[in-house]
Amino acid sequence: MTRTVTAGLDGTPESLAAADWAAREALLRGLPLRLVNAWEGRLPACRPASGLSVPVLPGDRRRAGARRLLDEARTRVGRGHPGLRIEADDIPGPPVPALLQAAEDADPLVLGSRGSGRLSGFLVGSVALSVLAGGEGPVVLVRADEHTDGERLPDASPNGPRTAAPEEVVLGLDLQKPSDQVMEFAFDAARRRGADLRVVHGWTVPPYYYGGDLMPEANVESTMRVQRGLADVLRPWQRKFPTVEVRTQATVGGAGLHLIDASRDAALVVVGRHIRRAAVATHIGPVTQALLRHAAAPVAVIPHH
Repeated sequence: MTRTVTAGLDGTPESLAAADWAAREALLRGLPLRLVNAWEGRLPACRPASGLSVPVLPGDRRRAGARRLLDEARTRVGRGHPGLRIEADDIPGPPVPALLQAAEDADPLVLGSRGSGRLSGFLVGSVALSVLAGGEGPVVLVRADEHTDGERLPDASPNGPRTAAPEEVVLGLDLQKPSDQVMEFAFDAARRRGADLRVVHGWTVPPYYYGGDLMPEANVESTMRVQRGLADVLRPWQRKFPTVEVRTQATVGGAGLHLIDASRDAALVVVGRHIRRAAVATHIGPVTQALLRHAAAPVAVIPHH
């Protein structure tokens, strides 16, 4: 199947915000936009304690509702983005497996998330968390609140004028496990937007450096080592994306708080998620968890091995 930018729809304002963001991303990437909705036609597994039956819409009516939702969203998005090729698919079954299936051909999959307050942050539902934890492709979470209009992007048309300067793209980089997939996504996102890339890396001073007169010298030595490591990791990507201006931010301590702070002026925050299958459940990591709770910008989570 042709690669698409895919947005999951469920009729909420959050999912419509995701569709709008995905439409702009599709134009930036020169890809079609795919809108998907999962409809579930199964009967309830049990009756309530009262013994009364629970009315359940038959499958054909559920599918008709899904088609109506998709058609309305397609018309709405199409009006705002003339010339964009838009596909719309209803997928039978529960939302998580349906979205994971859609994510296989998505570049990326975009989901909506309710803002947790006027200042910042997401409220991430169980469906989005399950897709984030279980998928092997990039997923972007977009809020619906006072920032529904999304990024201050330049004109997405390839031949259009470059308007107001865009915000920067922020990359959370783990020097211990740098990922090509994460780096590629972040640099490419910055290039397409004509934006700078801010690379944030959190590190800690080794415990044996603490104490006595060694602390200032140890700090300088450790800082220089981290800066050299950042330069080495970023060098081949700066050669591959020479138009992207890169700024590094190496900070003592965890990267989470610094990424949250950087998100206030960001078009997009990009973080990685190491794919590993746990015996009980998958996870998305503490930095990503914190970022999803408090970020003020869309967050792209890129799985990698």
